[in-house]
Amino acid sequence: MPGRTKLARTVTSVDFLRTLFRQMEWADAAVWTAVLAAPAACSDERLRELLHHVHLVQRVFLSIWRGEAIDTHAGEGLEPAALAEWARAYYPEVQAELAKAGAETLDREVAVPWTAQAAERFGVEPRQPTAGETLIQVYAHTAHHRGQVNLRLRELGGEPPLIDFIAWLWQGRPAAAWP
Repeated sequence: MPGRTKLARTVTSVDFLRTLFRQMEWADAAVWTAVLAAPAACSDERLRELLHHVHLVQRVFLSIWRGEAIDTHAGEGLEPAALAEWARAYYPEVQAELAKAGAETLDREVAVPWTAQAAERFGVEPRQPTAGETLIQVYAHTAHHRGQVNLRLRELGGEPPLIDFIAWLWQGRPAAAWP
């Protein structure tokens, strides 16, 4: 793709993205373990909304990558344990997509349905991102909101786990341990 830098090609390599998504699953599983262990967290509506939002966006992008219809109401109303199972079920699906992806898949531009809203907000017509760039977006978006979940968990008396990428590396890149 013209204009892409060496760094952009490196951070959107298939192997690197598979690594990020393995860490993302590990971190999601650790957060869910902490949430489900804290009764106050399980009954907190704001925390449930944040968790639903994180996992809904993950699934919306999976639908975009697959060229499927987007269900913006998927997972609504699930109780925490069921929402955790819904989150867990995402990972084998996304890993299967990453397993069959190659450089040409990652370089393919994808249409993001909310482009018109971005154009209105920024005052410019947004360029369409590549599939690889949207994978980075999902990772970053998940990490951002997972931080909010951990803050809320602490406010509710729970103990947020240490889920930094470096912590995952230090521990030998363990597999996710879902509750």
